[in-house]
Amino acid sequence: MIFNRKYSHLLICKNYDVSFRKSPHFDDVELIHCALPELDLDEIDTSTSFLGKKISAPILISAMTGGNPEAKKINENLAKAADKIGIGMCVGSQRIAIENPQLQDTFTIVREVSDNIIVIANIGGVQLLQKNFIEYAEKAVSMLNADALAIHLNPLQELIQPGGDTRFKGILNAINDLSKHIKVPIIIKEVGCGISKEVAEKIVNTGIYAIDIAGAGGTSWAAVEYYHALQTGELSKSKIAETLWDWGIPTAMSICEVVSLNPKITIIASGGIRNGLHIAKSIALGADLVGIARPLLSCALSSSEMVIEYLQNLINELKVILLLTGCKNIKQLKSVPIVIKGELLNWISQRNLKVREFDRRKT
Repeated sequence: MIFNRKYSHLLICKNYDVSFRKSPHFDDVELIHCALPELDLDEIDTSTSFLGKKISAPILISAMTGGNPEAKKINENLAKAADKIGIGMCVGSQRIAIENPQLQDTFTIVREVSDNIIVIANIGGVQLLQKNFIEYAEKAVSMLNADALAIHLNPLQELIQPGGDTRFKGILNAINDLSKHIKVPIIIKEVGCGISKEVAEKIVNTGIYAIDIAGAGGTSWAAVEYYHALQTGELSKSKIAETLWDWGIPTAMSICEVVSLNPKITIIASGGIRNGLHIAKSIALGADLVGIARPLLSCALSSSEMVIEYLQNLINELKVILLLTGCKNIKQLKSVPIVIKGELLNWISQRNLKVREFDRRKT
């Protein structure tokens, strides 16, 4: 059943418009133009560090797929691109391969491509509710010789997914226990509904390495499950999914929610990141790097070269924006002058968020 569902998800994302109908609200952020940057383009450095390694740009290929032959080719092309560009990638949920080892090659292909790239394993938060959850997590990591483990939180998707989980009590305690036993850093990520400051505050106290906010504005998994429920004849599920198509905290708002806590962890912004300007604005708001998924899917279905071309264009755009804001590197972009307006400003005010009023030094 999981195999059929994963393949259905892949085809739906490929063939249907499953984007949020609301904005990630990057238009509410203005970077202040610097007419006298006193920089040359070849001086601009987009590199940064992540999981103790240097990467060429603050970009992570976010979790997408695994578990079927087409997914294997996608993961291979994504890994080749990550290796060529010099960035990391997170695989899709490994539950299917843990429960059916015959499908592990659709994930292990990533490590076969390169031992050098940063690879992040991935399991669901609901999988931590089983008795042997530490062993389960270790299997996901060892499968890929992974540099870190992502635990994805997706209560909305589970609730509207035919056959999805409905139990979520105990996940926070399990994350806390797992962080004390597993040998790799843990990244907590949403899948498109964002993370609030209240949830972030609970998470950062568990000893995790990073939060991927995965805000509303990119792929709506409610939309994906809407089409999937229609295909499986689950009409009641499809109605709920349609109603909640746009449920979630917009990406720009979610960045501000988490950043307002001044957490000493890495913050990954994802959810509707579509160009270099979105990357720059995310970092200016306080994120450390961004995650990109669905825009790379159509590229990865064709070739690694297309993925490389797409990513290189983003990096080129980011370089130009760095120069136009008078920034020589990513660190300087974190303190570039910005103006916050519109709904984002209203959100920050109503939520009483403290944004960009502190020095977020990393240890």
